[in-house]
Amino acid sequence: MNTKLIAASLMLSLPLAFASAGASAKPGCLKGAAAGAVGGHFLGKHHVLGAAVGCAVGHHMGKKQERRDAQAQANAQAQANANAQAQANARNQQANGRR
Repeated sequence: MNTKLIAASLMLSLPLAFASAGASAKPGCLKGAAAGAVGGHFLGKHHVLGAAVGCAVGHHMGKKQERRDAQAQANAQAQANANAQAQANARNQQANGRR
C-alpha cells in the first residue's frame, strides 16, 4: 500500500516540477524537486511543498557550483597567462644576453 502511495505522489508532483521549470530548467531544480517531493511525502504528505522547497534548494546549490566552476576556470586561465608571460620574459632575457 505504501509503495502505491509513494508512486502516486511522485506521479502527481513531478509534472508540477516539470511544468514550473519550463523550457529553461534551472540547474539542480528538477533533482531537488524530486527529492523534496519524496521527503515531503514521508513528512506528512506535503509532497508539493517539498517539491517547491527542493527546487529552491537545488537551484541554490546548482548556482553555487556554477560559481565555483567559473572561478576555477578563471584561475586556470590566469595561471596560463602568467606562465606564458614568464616564458616570454625568459626568452627576452636570453635574447638580450646574446647581444
